[in-house]
Amino acid sequence: MSIHIGVAGWSIPSALADRFPASGTHLERYGARFSAVELNSSFYRPHRRTTYERWAASVPPGFRFSVKLPRTITHERRFVDCQALLDRFAEETDGLGNKRGPVLVQLPPSFVYPGDSAERFLSDLKTTVTDNIVLEPRHASWFMPDVDHMLERQKVARVAADPARPPPVAQPGGWHGCAYFRLHGSPRMYESAYGQDAIAAHAGVVAALARHGIDVWTVYDNTVYGAATRNAFELIDVLSGHDI
Repeated sequence: MSIHIGVAGWSIPSALADRFPASGTHLERYGARFSAVELNSSFYRPHRRTTYERWAASVPPGFRFSVKLPRTITHERRFVDCQALLDRFAEETDGLGNKRGPVLVQLPPSFVYPGDSAERFLSDLKTTVTDNIVLEPRHASWFMPDVDHMLERQKVARVAADPARPPPVAQPGGWHGCAYFRLHGSPRMYESAYGQDAIAAHAGVVAALARHGIDVWTVYDNTVYGAATRNAFELIDVLSGHDI
C-alpha cells in the first residue's frame, strides 16, 4: 500500500515559498515536501534520457514521477502505428529508474473507443513500459462494462477526474490495483481551490482505498493561482489524522 500526493508540475507559488527549503532547484525544494509529481511536459515534447536522470537524482529515494504519454501517440496517431514512438518514450523515461511511477495516457474528448485496437495498443504499451498504466478517456464510449473488463484484463487503471465530464469520470475504474485522481479545480478548472469539506471527503476515499492495499495517487492540477500546492499540503495534513 502507498499513497502519493503531488501537483501537476513542480513550480512553487511565491505565497507558499516559506513551506519549502530556501535553497536548491525548484524540483529539489519540491521533492523535500512532496512524494510525487505529475510530469506533463512529456506530453508536449520529448526529453533526453540524461534530463530524466538528472531529475531522478534531484529527489529522495521514495519520490515518484508519473509521466504523461506524448500527444503524438494519443492525439495525433490515436494508437495507430506507434511502436517506434513507444520505444523512444520508454528509452527516455527509463532514465528515471525506479522513480518512474505510472504512465498517464490521456485521450482527447473526441476519441471514440476503437474496439480491439485499444487492447492491442495497451498490451504493446505494457510490454514496452513495465510500470503501471493509468488511462484517462474522455469520451462516453469508454465508460461501458466491456471496456472496464478489458482494462481489468490489461491491468490498466482508469483515472478519476474532477470536474467529471461525462459523470462516470468521477470514479476510478478498470484495474483495481491502482487508483489515480486528477483534480483540476471546481467550479473553475485549473483555478478554483478545493475547500476543507472537499479535502476531507477525498481524504476519506484515499484512506479507504489505501486500507485495501491499493496504490493511490492524487494529483492537483488547479495550478493557475497556486491552489494545487496548498490543497496538496492540506490533503497530507488531513490524512495524517487517519488510521491507515
